[in-house]
Amino acid sequence: MRREVVLPLFVLCFFAADLVRTGHSIWLNLPASGTKCVSEEIQTNVVVLADFVVVADHTHAPTISVKVTSPYGNNLHHSENITHGQFAFTTSEGGNYLACFWLTDHKHEAGTEISVNLDWRTGIAAKDWESVAKKEKIEGVELELRKLEGAVEAIHENLLYLRDREAIMRTVSERTNARVAWYSIMSLGVCIIASTLQIWYLKRFFQKKKLI
Repeated sequence: MRREVVLPLFVLCFFAADLVRTGHSIWLNLPASGTKCVSEEIQTNVVVLADFVVVADHTHAPTISVKVTSPYGNNLHHSENITHGQFAFTTSEGGNYLACFWLTDHKHEAGTEISVNLDWRTGIAAKDWESVAKKEKIEGVELELRKLEGAVEAIHENLLYLRDREAIMRTVSERTNARVAWYSIMSLGVCIIASTLQIWYLKRFFQKKKLI
């Protein structure tokens, strides 16, 4: 009986770990002029860690500039004239976080493709599990269980975040529907009043002209 319970639990945990695997590598092809940006919608109190490096077809790697902003436009990271780097922060606002890259070294050959490899990790994927294992002196199965515990907590937080977003959207939708209903009633009232005044005016006009 115990084995039948433990097996589904491990399967659920592994599925949970797969659901919160929020680390991914992105390739960006930078134009000679202009900016290339990536964004991700992230909730509050989430750790974000990113590494980036310029990959060029020739030996001299051109330099780029990087700027990361929060949903409300706050500057979280800004670097210029670099070929590689890293940025990390903990979100304090919920919404779309934007990372923009542009070329600052315009001496490269025309038509040469300039690419940037961005390794973007959020939440549990950005956690330094090696430091956790050394600090708490855990390894093997115990460490994997800690990772799965963190994965389940991340899923729970995501569900709460989605529930809050759904509640906000429902409130906005209800307010919009109420405003549309009142606008429709007001429009109908204005039409009725205008029609009544028009009939009254025409009636008086015809009576003065003794046509009726």
